[in-house]
Amino acid sequence: MTTLDILFVAGIAGALPFVLFLAFGRQVQESFLLVALLAGAFWGFSAITILREGVLGFVPNHTVNLWGTQVWYDLVICVVVALTFIVPRARAVGMNVPLWVIACGLSASIALLPMVARLFWLERRTTS
Repeated sequence: MTTLDILFVAGIAGALPFVLFLAFGRQVQESFLLVALLAGAFWGFSAITILREGVLGFVPNHTVNLWGTQVWYDLVICVVVALTFIVPRARAVGMNVPLWVIACGLSASIALLPMVARLFWLERRTTS
Protein backbone atom coordinates (compact mmCIF):
# COMPACT_ATOMS: atom_id res chain seq x y z
CA MET A 1 0.00 0.00 0.00
CA THR A 2 1.16 3.49 -0.76
CA THR A 3 1.09 6.32 1.77
CA LEU A 4 -1.96 7.75 0.02
CA ASP A 5 -3.72 4.37 0.22
CA ILE A 6 -2.97 4.24 3.95
CA LEU A 7 -4.29 7.78 4.45
CA PHE A 8 -7.47 6.83 2.57
CA VAL A 9 -8.05 3.77 4.76
CA ALA A 10 -7.16 5.76 7.90
CA GLY A 11 -9.88 8.25 7.00
CA ILE A 12 -12.45 5.49 6.79
CA ALA A 13 -11.23 3.85 10.01
CA GLY A 14 -11.21 7.17 11.85
CA ALA A 15 -14.68 8.21 10.74
CA LEU A 16 -16.42 4.83 11.07
CA PRO A 17 -16.78 4.79 14.88
CA PHE A 18 -18.23 8.30 14.86
CA VAL A 19 -20.61 7.53 12.01
CA LEU A 20 -21.84 4.42 13.80
CA PHE A 21 -22.21 6.30 17.08
CA LEU A 22 -24.17 9.08 15.38
CA ALA A 23 -26.36 6.51 13.61
CA PHE A 24 -27.07 4.31 16.62
CA GLY A 25 -26.15 6.30 19.74
CA ARG A 26 -28.99 7.33 21.95
CA GLN A 27 -27.51 10.56 23.26
CA VAL A 28 -25.11 12.69 21.25
CA GLN A 29 -23.32 15.46 23.11
CA GLU A 30 -21.65 18.30 21.27
CA SER A 31 -18.00 18.72 22.23
CA PHE A 32 -16.12 21.87 21.34
CA LEU A 33 -12.90 20.19 22.49
CA LEU A 34 -13.33 17.20 20.16
CA VAL A 35 -14.11 19.46 17.20
CA ALA A 36 -11.20 21.78 18.10
CA LEU A 37 -8.80 18.82 18.21
CA LEU A 38 -10.10 17.59 14.86
CA ALA A 39 -9.73 21.12 13.47
CA GLY A 40 -6.13 21.30 14.70
CA ALA A 41 -5.26 17.95 13.18
CA PHE A 42 -6.91 18.87 9.89
CA TRP A 43 -5.18 22.27 9.86
CA GLY A 44 -1.84 20.50 10.33
CA PHE A 45 -2.54 18.02 7.55
CA SER A 46 -3.76 20.86 5.32
CA ALA A 47 -0.61 22.89 6.01
CA ILE A 48 1.58 19.96 4.98
CA THR A 49 -0.53 19.44 1.86
CA ILE A 50 -0.38 23.13 0.89
CA LEU A 51 3.38 23.23 1.42
CA ARG A 52 3.91 20.13 -0.74
CA GLU A 53 1.23 20.60 -3.39
CA GLY A 54 0.64 24.39 -3.44
CA VAL A 55 -2.38 26.50 -2.57
CA LEU A 56 -4.27 25.54 -5.72
CA GLY A 57 -3.13 21.91 -5.74
CA PHE A 58 -6.71 20.74 -5.28
CA VAL A 59 -7.88 22.13 -8.64
CA PRO A 60 -6.44 19.33 -10.82
CA ASN A 61 -8.12 16.72 -8.60
CA HIS A 62 -11.52 18.26 -9.28
CA THR A 63 -11.08 18.96 -13.00
CA VAL A 64 -9.47 15.78 -14.33
CA ASN A 65 -12.67 13.71 -14.77
CA LEU A 66 -16.34 13.49 -13.78
CA TRP A 67 -15.51 11.78 -10.47
CA GLY A 68 -13.28 14.69 -9.53
CA THR A 69 -16.04 17.14 -10.39
CA GLN A 70 -18.58 15.04 -8.48
CA VAL A 71 -16.36 15.13 -5.38
CA TRP A 72 -16.04 18.91 -5.79
CA TYR A 73 -19.84 19.31 -5.94
CA ASP A 74 -20.16 16.98 -2.94
CA LEU A 75 -17.79 19.19 -0.94
CA VAL A 76 -19.55 22.41 -1.96
CA ILE A 77 -23.00 20.98 -1.18
CA CYS A 78 -21.88 19.65 2.22
CA VAL A 79 -20.42 23.02 3.21
CA VAL A 80 -23.59 24.87 2.17
CA VAL A 81 -25.84 22.38 4.02
CA ALA A 82 -23.64 22.54 7.14
CA LEU A 83 -23.70 26.34 7.09
CA THR A 84 -27.48 26.29 6.70
CA PHE A 85 -27.69 24.54 10.07
CA ILE A 86 -24.84 26.43 11.73
CA VAL A 87 -25.49 30.07 10.74
CA PRO A 88 -28.69 30.65 12.78
CA ARG A 89 -26.99 29.23 15.89
CA ALA A 90 -23.85 31.27 15.19
CA ARG A 91 -25.87 34.48 14.89
CA ALA A 92 -27.67 33.68 18.14
CA VAL A 93 -24.38 33.62 20.08
CA GLY A 94 -22.96 36.73 18.38
CA MET A 95 -20.39 35.20 16.03
CA ASN A 96 -19.14 37.25 13.07
CA VAL A 97 -21.17 35.24 10.57
CA PRO A 98 -20.12 36.98 7.32
CA LEU A 99 -16.42 36.50 8.11
CA TRP A 100 -16.89 32.82 9.04
CA VAL A 101 -19.07 32.06 6.01
CA ILE A 102 -16.57 33.67 3.63
CA ALA A 103 -13.76 31.68 5.27
CA CYS A 104 -15.77 28.47 4.85
CA GLY A 105 -16.53 29.35 1.23
CA LEU A 106 -12.82 29.78 0.56
CA SER A 107 -11.51 26.80 2.53
CA ALA A 108 -14.38 24.41 3.35
CA SER A 109 -13.58 22.32 6.44
CA ILE A 110 -10.38 24.24 7.18
CA ALA A 111 -12.64 27.05 8.46
CA LEU A 112 -15.82 25.06 9.08
CA LEU A 113 -14.31 22.94 11.87
CA PRO A 114 -12.98 25.90 13.89
CA MET A 115 -16.31 27.68 13.32
CA VAL A 116 -18.21 24.72 14.78
CA ALA A 117 -15.76 24.42 17.69
CA ARG A 118 -16.21 28.11 18.50
CA LEU A 119 -19.99 27.82 18.16
CA PHE A 120 -20.10 24.88 20.58
CA TRP A 121 -17.80 26.73 23.01
CA LEU A 122 -19.90 29.92 22.90
CA GLU A 123 -23.15 27.98 23.32
CA ARG A 124 -21.72 26.09 26.29
CA ARG A 125 -20.45 29.31 27.85
CA THR A 126 -23.84 31.03 27.53
CA THR A 127 -25.75 28.08 29.04
CA SER A 128 -23.36 27.65 31.99
